[in-house]
Amino acid sequence: MVEVYKDAVYLSMGREIIKDIPENKKKLYNLDPNANPEKAKIMTMTAQILLAHMQQKQLDSNVLPQDLHINFDLLASHDITYVNIIQTAKASGLEQFPIPYILTNCHNSLAAVGGTINADDHSFGLSAAKHYGGIYVPPHLAVIHSYIREMFAAPGKMILGSDSHTRYGSLGTLGVGEGGGELVKQLLAQAYDIPFPKVIAVYLTGKPRPGVGPQDVALAIIGAVFNDGFAKNAVLEFVGEGISCLSADFRASLDIMTTETACWSSVWETDDICEQYLSIHHRDEEYKKMSPGELAFYDGLIQVDLSRIKPMIALPFHPSNVFEIDALLDNPGDILRQAEKEAQGFLENSDISLELTKRISKKGLRIDQGIIAGCAGGTFDNIMAARTLIGAHGCRGGEGNEGFSLSVYPGSQPILLELTNNSAIGSLIAQGVIIRSAFCGPCFGAGDVPVNKGLSIRHVTRNFPNREGSKPNQGQISSVCLMDSRSIAATALNGGFLASAESLGRPEVLSSYYFNSSPYSSRVYNGAGKPDKNTALQYGPNITDWPQMDSLGKNLLLKIVAFITDPVTTTDELIPSGETSSFRSNPLGLAEFTLSRKDPSYVGKAKAVQDKNLAELPLILSVLKACVSFNENELQLCSAIFARRPGDGSAREQAASCQRVLGGRANFAHDYATKRYRSNLINWGILPFILKEEPQFTNGDYVFIPEIDKAVRENALTLNAFIVSGTSAGDNPKAEAFALDMPELNDKERELILAGSLINLNKKALV
Repeated sequence: MVEVYKDAVYLSMGREIIKDIPENKKKLYNLDPNANPEKAKIMTMTAQILLAHMQQKQLDSNVLPQDLHINFDLLASHDITYVNIIQTAKASGLEQFPIPYILTNCHNSLAAVGGTINADDHSFGLSAAKHYGGIYVPPHLAVIHSYIREMFAAPGKMILGSDSHTRYGSLGTLGVGEGGGELVKQLLAQAYDIPFPKVIAVYLTGKPRPGVGPQDVALAIIGAVFNDGFAKNAVLEFVGEGISCLSADFRASLDIMTTETACWSSVWETDDICEQYLSIHHRDEEYKKMSPGELAFYDGLIQVDLSRIKPMIALPFHPSNVFEIDALLDNPGDILRQAEKEAQGFLENSDISLELTKRISKKGLRIDQGIIAGCAGGTFDNIMAARTLIGAHGCRGGEGNEGFSLSVYPGSQPILLELTNNSAIGSLIAQGVIIRSAFCGPCFGAGDVPVNKGLSIRHVTRNFPNREGSKPNQGQISSVCLMDSRSIAATALNGGFLASAESLGRPEVLSSYYFNSSPYSSRVYNGAGKPDKNTALQYGPNITDWPQMDSLGKNLLLKIVAFITDPVTTTDELIPSGETSSFRSNPLGLAEFTLSRKDPSYVGKAKAVQDKNLAELPLILSVLKACVSFNENELQLCSAIFARRPGDGSAREQAASCQRVLGGRANFAHDYATKRYRSNLINWGILPFILKEEPQFTNGDYVFIPEIDKAVRENALTLNAFIVSGTSAGDNPKAEAFALDMPELNDKERELILAGSLINLNKKALV
């Protein structure tokens, strides 16, 4: 089904896999006498796109640079990120958007929380698009990624978005999801810096069997590569003859899920199906053929036999917690008991039990709710596949506890318009399906939150804990499984008891699609490249400026105020989504929710450090002075957290900035789950320390790092640090010296850390 080659391979003519082993040297020589990894890496589609977007073009395009300095073609944000991004850029000297910047409104679309604050953000977005020269897509008109696919993504482009699912690889575009700081740099004509990434081929063969959709393929890949970090920060390059068997929507729905492998980006070969998609969307001239060169080198390969993939389900609480639906139905008791046990690791500070096994009956595994939505599920093909299955039979949910609800969120108004014109919407509504607008809410707890301890099956991108409406610290848990729209429809047909679409044995028939851009031409404001300085920015009472932040001091004293031992900590746990998203235009207001669903005591403890309201501080300083000489007036007191592997999931910069506005200055971790989160930390002046061993400190301890500013400036390899433990009442604190590895920082990252934030660094440059 999915085979992973963890060693390097060559790909000849995009089709023949040749392992990079001594036995194949002669074969490689016959193909290219000058073959070597550096030359062959340039033959990947990834390298060609990256080299074309270097801020300063290389004189020799045959040399692979170690470090990339990238300019993107386009920027995109939605309504829980663009206010902070524009505020940050404005404070840094922004005059106008230098490249097209699309502001969509698909997250806080409902404007249902906090009075007027969501609508005020939307008003700010429209005024900013006019003032700085951008593109504004009103609420309910399109999910951000659906709009970009329909209107902008094309072969050879690079697009940077402040959403982790910025993926347009199926159309030949390298899409990158990052925190807002990276978009600010592009708005200020600064480069996006990254080492040349690993490139991993995803070789597709065969043809999907009836009942198997893009989510099934995606979950199979995620399940095979996520846990060992094989694809982390890499580019997944899709190749192989199996691509030709997949529709444009199938490819896009699969591609968007590559984010859940922890990869950096993705790109696909382009062909006549891609060309047809662009033609349907009135962009014929943007097509070009893309494929690897004659002999391309990859750091690894994932081989996927599409014909062997069966309908899949990802159980709570991660897209990698994958099983074949048939396997789950054959042995629900053992599998669900194990899922219940593993869930306790995600809910370590909660007494909640999932009670999944209680949902097993003679009829099968009972499901409460189905959702087909957003950038992954809300495509035309996915909805039509569900309609084909449901249309003639309906959802037999019945009344009471065995009731099953199904909601469908088309990804854009043009998709909804076509589904209306071909009668699919009428057919679905007649069978009890609820049709919603283009809205991302179900994916992050702002729409169709399932009942406590219920079970929801969803064709969306994520099913993390603390995400789809869960509040474990309040005894509430929403359990979400990921599935393809086809098997969700099969479950609806089965009266709300889990079913596999393959069991229906019905071949999928693709429906023709006509793209009508009228909803966009009627409502979208397109002022790209046409700033109007006479339009003032419209502020609401919740939109506030960033507070002042200090630069890095000489001697740093850190108090550990959160100590998280989960294997992975998601950004949803660092700063919750759902209704808290409405406060993201107010840095101090949002900061009140930091770690609220993981460690509710964090905010109070961080504020106590920030206010220097620590009774033990004089004793701590006395203990330290007995070990090391330092000037107390040159001491900077801040807070820090430890988490084993923080930052999985969302790109939201607030996971870092909320720590910063509360006085946070460091993270200690064994590893950072994504490049995105590490970049967010650095852009907000937070030191991203790596610990190779278990920490010698615990919650409440102090870490003292003398002359930290000098060490950062001089790029020291190790730091002389001290741990002060035993700070509880009645204890006698003691200090112990230890060697702390300096984070690996490039020149620009060191400047950011020293300045204390991207805003500070840019303000300094303006003086």
